[in-house]
Amino acid sequence: MNNTDSTPIRTGIVGYGLSGRVFHAPFIAANPRFSLEVVATSHAGRQSVARSQHPSIETVNTPGELIERGLDLVVLASPAHVHLEQGLAALAAGSAVVIDKPFAASVSEAEQLIAAAESAAQPLMVFQNRRWDGDFLTVQKLLAEGSLGRVHRFESTFERWSPELHDRWQDTTTIAQGAGITFDLGSHLIDQALQLFGPATIADAELSILRKGGVSDDEAFISLLHASGVRSHLTMSRFAGQTGPRFRVLGDRSAFTIYGLDNQEPALNAGSSPVEAGFGVESQENWGTIGIAGSMEMPFTKIPTERGTYAAFYRGAAAAIRDGALPPVNPRDALETVRIIEQVHASSSIG
Repeated sequence: MNNTDSTPIRTGIVGYGLSGRVFHAPFIAANPRFSLEVVATSHAGRQSVARSQHPSIETVNTPGELIERGLDLVVLASPAHVHLEQGLAALAAGSAVVIDKPFAASVSEAEQLIAAAESAAQPLMVFQNRRWDGDFLTVQKLLAEGSLGRVHRFESTFERWSPELHDRWQDTTTIAQGAGITFDLGSHLIDQALQLFGPATIADAELSILRKGGVSDDEAFISLLHASGVRSHLTMSRFAGQTGPRFRVLGDRSAFTIYGLDNQEPALNAGSSPVEAGFGVESQENWGTIGIAGSMEMPFTKIPTERGTYAAFYRGAAAAIRDGALPPVNPRDALETVRIIEQVHASSSIG
């Protein structure tokens, strides 16, 4: 007997910048279990874009106007410093909630959101979409197969070139409000490391403000020591004219290296749909390499990159909302990521 509830999940998105437009709306619109009904943004231009991309939706000016409708799901594609207020309001209105990373600006705020979701008996899901990057899925596969042997070091680098400050919340709000590279890209890198190798403590951390007039960290290095014995070296920057490998994983049998970033974000930003054939498939020239330098027994070999599947998050969200399944990202996992970020900032002179 099939007990699946087929009623469309009435959904609204708060915010229609890059996140709402690229990372959320396309997957909600492409999944028949959802009905994208309303977008909240006070920006007239973004309202126009939202309506042109999704003609059946309504746009409103404020999050309150969206939340008061009592939708089945509210997606917070909004700045971190308003997640607590908006998340509590949406849960109180009886909605399930998806929250962009950074989950919250502090451990205390994250704990308040989790407690409210448990009290309301509503799913609370943190959008850690890079668990479904093709390169990360490839690393997971290699670890599951034992192809690298016993891993002792995991290196993860996410760097960009953005040397100028812009009029956006990421550049104008402070670390205390959930801004800075450690909250932004670090939320991904720390979450991935914890998923691969388990609980960890901070062995070392370096944070820097590099851009003139900046009020939050532009560059960071974090060394984690996992209870499993693996060391994770996490590097992130907005000020890198050249970038290192996205992943380098060193084991006692072999090693794996891959460069570049998962192709789903640029494809979506260019207007591709997640239902298009080949979406998330990585071209061969961008595959990673496994092997040992100079070894005849284990020469360098290209490894096909697993297909990226951001759509899996919203498949999991639908199952959590309608079928009683576990959320695709446990908010307590996201809480541990916030806890590490908070500890990194506490140990830094700019935290």
